[in-house]
Amino acid sequence: MYRAKSLANVLPEKLMLWMSRNSSAVPAKHFSTAVAQEPFLSGSSANYVEEMYTQWQKDPKSVHASWDTFFKSASAGAAPGQAYMSPPSYTHLQQTPLMAMSAVMPQPQFGAQSQYALTPTASQKGPSDERVIDDHLAVQAIIRSYQTRGHHVASLDPLKVHYADLHSAFKDRKGTPPELVVRNYMLETKDMDRVFKLPGTTFIGGGDNALSLREILNRLEEAYCRHIGVEFMFINSLEQLNWIRKKFETPGVMQLTKEQKRLLMARLVRSTGFEAYLARKWPSEKRFGLEGCEVLIPAMKQIIDKSSELGVDSVIMGMPHRGRLNVLANVCRKPLEQIFTQFSTLEAADEGSGDVKYHLGTFIERLNRMTNKNVRMAVCANPSHLEAVDPIVQGKTRAEQFYRGDTEGKKVMSILLHGDAAFSGQGIVYETFHLSDLPDYSTLGTIHIVVNNQVGFTTDPRYSRSSPYCTDVARVVNAPIFHVNSDDPEAVMHVCNVAAEWRALYHKDCVIDLVCYRRSGHNESDEPMFTQPLMYTKIKAQVPLLELYSKKLVADGTVTESEVSEEKDKYEKICEESYKNSAAITQVFHKHWLDSPWSGFFEGKDPLKCGDTGVPEETLKHIGKRIGQIPPGNFVIHNGLKRILKGRTDLANERKVDWAMGEAMAFGALLKEGIHVRLSGQDVERGTFSHRHHVLHHQTIDKVTFRPLCNLYPDQAPYTVCNSSLSEFGVLGFELGFSMTSPNALVCWEAQFGDFNNTAQCIIDQFICSGQAKWVRQSGIVLLLPHGLEGMGPEHSSARPERFLQLCNDDPDYFPPEGEQFEMRQLQDINWQVINCSTPANYFHAMRRQIALPFRKPLIVMTPKSLLRHPEARSSFDLMLPGTKFLRVIPDEVNPQNVKRHIFCSGKVYYELNKERAARKLENEVAISRIEQICPFPFDLVKQEVKRYSNAHVVYAQEEHKNQGNWSYIQPRLETAIRDLPNVPRP
Repeated sequence: MYRAKSLANVLPEKLMLWMSRNSSAVPAKHFSTAVAQEPFLSGSSANYVEEMYTQWQKDPKSVHASWDTFFKSASAGAAPGQAYMSPPSYTHLQQTPLMAMSAVMPQPQFGAQSQYALTPTASQKGPSDERVIDDHLAVQAIIRSYQTRGHHVASLDPLKVHYADLHSAFKDRKGTPPELVVRNYMLETKDMDRVFKLPGTTFIGGGDNALSLREILNRLEEAYCRHIGVEFMFINSLEQLNWIRKKFETPGVMQLTKEQKRLLMARLVRSTGFEAYLARKWPSEKRFGLEGCEVLIPAMKQIIDKSSELGVDSVIMGMPHRGRLNVLANVCRKPLEQIFTQFSTLEAADEGSGDVKYHLGTFIERLNRMTNKNVRMAVCANPSHLEAVDPIVQGKTRAEQFYRGDTEGKKVMSILLHGDAAFSGQGIVYETFHLSDLPDYSTLGTIHIVVNNQVGFTTDPRYSRSSPYCTDVARVVNAPIFHVNSDDPEAVMHVCNVAAEWRALYHKDCVIDLVCYRRSGHNESDEPMFTQPLMYTKIKAQVPLLELYSKKLVADGTVTESEVSEEKDKYEKICEESYKNSAAITQVFHKHWLDSPWSGFFEGKDPLKCGDTGVPEETLKHIGKRIGQIPPGNFVIHNGLKRILKGRTDLANERKVDWAMGEAMAFGALLKEGIHVRLSGQDVERGTFSHRHHVLHHQTIDKVTFRPLCNLYPDQAPYTVCNSSLSEFGVLGFELGFSMTSPNALVCWEAQFGDFNNTAQCIIDQFICSGQAKWVRQSGIVLLLPHGLEGMGPEHSSARPERFLQLCNDDPDYFPPEGEQFEMRQLQDINWQVINCSTPANYFHAMRRQIALPFRKPLIVMTPKSLLRHPEARSSFDLMLPGTKFLRVIPDEVNPQNVKRHIFCSGKVYYELNKERAARKLENEVAISRIEQICPFPFDLVKQEVKRYSNAHVVYAQEEHKNQGNWSYIQPRLETAIRDLPNVPRP
């Protein structure tokens, strides 16, 4: 497209035909929109035409004469086919050297054999004038080609191992194909000093609007082919494209002042010195050091400095192992004594539940000396599932923005660090990116930093990904990608400034790809030469970055060798002093490793006392009235919803609730008390089974909705109910992060079907069930998992309660001491709760108990499907009033004297057993007790019920197969509960 000399050769034939037919039919002001909507146009064609049309509106002389004629004629209303005037065809231009310089588009086929072959007219200019025009067009194409493809030949790899052949997807080792890059085309010497006018889509001229070809190429090489490679031309916004062009093309924009260079060197000294000190003191310890990417520390500090300057005062970070201790020490400024203590004086069991130091997080608030502003920094704990922390960071960031009213993301931001292999290999990265612009999940821009070791443990990139770059996944959300050679720290600083400014201005994600190397193996005790001998031969000979950069600064007179030595000695003394002080620390303080402490939440509370979960009747009536009302005004509602709302009103008048109303009552009462409620998941607004309807849609006007629970009281807390993306792993991680930010919120994630938790298992295993023991973190997150064997096949019916029960940390053989505080002591000690309610009232209390507890524990709820509309699954207001509470066991009311069989069960199977009991007329012979709280197991109440029916044979009934469901968990605990009742028939 861009090799052509005039309008006839600039456009593909289909576009030419379209323009000839539609020139007068499309007003000039709508030209770019009309072109962009044509299905046969490629994105680059439409973008180019749009840019040219925009430029023509500003300056008609800035475009080729044939375009000027066309735009003028079209806007003047020329008849179809008359707006375009054809120039002659010159086949010899195919051989012109300048014409061959651009490799952006295939050569269009125009000429004598084309149906658009043209005949010169007297009004047209001669060959020499045409050549001048053609050459200017060719130069514009060259500029665009550098902008689009320059990153392919940028010198990005400090080792010069992989990045020379990224474009070929690692299929061979033959180097860069010449046709891919404009600078490999032969140029005639006589053309190099010719002056060309610069288009409006480049900023290489600085204040000049014309440069020699030689200078144009030099400046393009400097901007796009040195140590920075920029991928951005796929972005749809012309404004954003021009912003990025300006940041990299403007002459002198990357230069640092003398003071900035000295600061950069000092930060490199700390980054390098920290790793060197740990290596000397603890040579046999794993630490996943930063050697080979020491520039990460000054890079992160620069991003935080620039973001602080732009208004940010809270930064939430997530990262894998590599460099975590260095980030904690030199970015967050976590006291070195606390870090050294983890190495020297503490046993593994003292670190949470024995987890390693390079997994834990922290929270620090300190003064940023560059901006003289306080900045809060949190690093989230993360397991070996390297990218699992990504959505958690986003959830925490969104929550902090929400509670601070930071609706524009100007105060709170997130930074995510990644490894190259994990970034391209783990699907959670893609899921997290796709949350970035969703209204209820966006954090208004995240800066991603990839520490690109160019190897994943022992796997070469050629065998760990199919894309040229590990960062290609970011292109799905139009995030600009800045590849940079980590051995050029000044280039890294420029990229960091651009990233921080991009995030502050556009509130969209961007990626910094720090192309570096890993000086040691996967960890310090690993031998990398087994699998990467050539790479590590080069690494052994590679001069460390601090040495390279300090020599450069000494050579240009920025610092002296003595100043470099003094800076190194200064930091060495800091480390030694901290090491001596660490010897006095004999126990770990968990607060030092918390990533978001709950200030004041635990103070003044009785840890063994739960607040009342009942609600006054007037509150229940008010909520029942509001959730049954048709929205005010002329809101057109679906006829089916009218029946549902009327049914709710009728139930409320009868002082009863069904499942949906019990949930709404619980949420509404919490909102009245100032507790924020957030319900998230796939289709939660309506509910998968069409029972919830918390968002009502206007039937004739798009995007007009009404949310009853948001309109209960004028001073209520906010209610967030939001359909999520079709993601379980990412969204559950997001909601977990949200729940960890504040204890004074009820955060619920609902699976569309219970078995959908399968694809969120990583979050469940790594963070939720082990959160308090491993990460020293509490969370009150609620998982709502529709469960029940009512068809849908063996894989789509069960929420797999057996899996959650296997992850419970209680001892099946231990019967805790009985007493008034039995329930609260159990809840204190358990890692989470698993319940399977059979009544709306008990579900109501379970939701409210999450907030009434003086601590926070995750809650797993096996929610029903058939009970949503079961006529017997109703509860009276009387079971929800003050003084009532969650019932761990619901006893039967059968006379014990005649009972021969005592059945324990859980959830909806109760109604099936009860129906069968009635059908067989066994109401006096069979008792059915419901265990509503499976974990922690209610030993005391089960014992009490068994003792009550002491002559009955005890059995447990469930709808699942014997190797599924609750049985394997309940059996040993049931034995423990009744072991002191020797005369009771055993189950």
